[in-house]
Amino acid sequence: MHTTSRLTTAVVGAALLLGCVSGPAASHSADGKRVLVFSKTAGFRHDSIPDGVAAVRQLGGTGGFAVDATEDAGAFTSKNLKRYDAVVFLSTTGDVLDSVQQSAFEGYIRHGGAYVGIHAAADTEYDWEFYGGLAGAYFQSHPAIQQAKVDVEDRAHPATSELAPTWERTDEWYNYRSNPRERAHVLASLDESSYTGGTMNGDHPIAWCHNYQGGRAFYTGGGHTKESYTDPAFLAHLRGGIAWAIGDAQADCRPENGYRPLFDGTAESLSGWKQAGPGSFTLDDDGSLTSSGGLGMLWYAASPFSRYSLKLDWKTAGDDNSGVFVGFPPSDDPWSAVDNGYEVQIDATDVPEKTTGSVYGFRSADLKKRDRALNPPGEWNTYEIRVEGEHLRVWLNGVKINDFTNTDPARSLRDGHVGIQNHGSGDEVSFRDIRIKELPAKGK
Repeated sequence: MHTTSRLTTAVVGAALLLGCVSGPAASHSADGKRVLVFSKTAGFRHDSIPDGVAAVRQLGGTGGFAVDATEDAGAFTSKNLKRYDAVVFLSTTGDVLDSVQQSAFEGYIRHGGAYVGIHAAADTEYDWEFYGGLAGAYFQSHPAIQQAKVDVEDRAHPATSELAPTWERTDEWYNYRSNPRERAHVLASLDESSYTGGTMNGDHPIAWCHNYQGGRAFYTGGGHTKESYTDPAFLAHLRGGIAWAIGDAQADCRPENGYRPLFDGTAESLSGWKQAGPGSFTLDDDGSLTSSGGLGMLWYAASPFSRYSLKLDWKTAGDDNSGVFVGFPPSDDPWSAVDNGYEVQIDATDVPEKTTGSVYGFRSADLKKRDRALNPPGEWNTYEIRVEGEHLRVWLNGVKINDFTNTDPARSLRDGHVGIQNHGSGDEVSFRDIRIKELPAKGK
């Protein structure tokens, strides 16, 4: 099973280097992860910058990565940037890098580097097209500091997995010149009805991530106020964003549009589902469904599907067993799904053709890709299961790990139901945010 150092792994004394990265080296984590915090301003300067630097230092100290901090753009050389797993633009403003430094940073990103933008990082480098694409959107305006409701759209990403579906906080809420939703994966958005001054017509992303020209980019619009950097929820948000950026946690950051919920965390959304066989699922306070007993299956009886992309978030408690069934006929017998459909397995320690990401009993996942993409027990993962005709593909946290075509005349993926398995006593697997996008017929 994939293991990696997490942001909750303690290290001793991550040092903070203010204004210069050429001084004594900061302490290293076991695997040498290192982050550069850059906070140069050529426009408005936020008085919360020192608090933000201190907060990233704190996160590094508890999270296993070393921290350097600078306002010297001379740090942006190809040689120096190679030292860092991510560069944090902390409320930078205006034109902060010259053309040579910009070129070095572009090369760093294209060779697998990572960017973390906080708040006014979106108010930076308006004439540098590469940076605008990396950040995802540019600042346009903001109303007065006030409380607002944040709708958490992706609760599997480590930046948002610890947050409730609705997050109420006080900050300076940016409006952006464009909506990043088509280009980036939106993690959270503002409820414009909960405050005054929003100008994005009800679709107001405020945190997002995406893979960009070979690198990774995470942005959060929060962080204007000093209080942000002592707020446990905001620190958890920032911690998870950095974790993903430096590769300590995996998530699906491809743009996601056009999905509708089959289960959204509410009891009402379970009305179209039926339990087949023994055992059950419990609806938890955080909006997840947790399996117990079995062998049974909770299946979506309201309608079958033919061509679709099914996405859902899942996590195990330990070495647990479950799976996602597709392409089976309606039945109150869970063995009908086993005998007539296909199961995308969840159990990272079984044999290859019966392990996480496999089409159970038929085709193993690409185990090397699977292991790199898989988050460990206790952390959320995201499956995309795409069915087109007899063709089934599986993505884990945005990485394609399986490609299978049905040739069994006794089975067919062309029309059938979907369901999640409760495998048996002792197997505790949780699911949430089950959503589907029906795909057009081939050629359309």
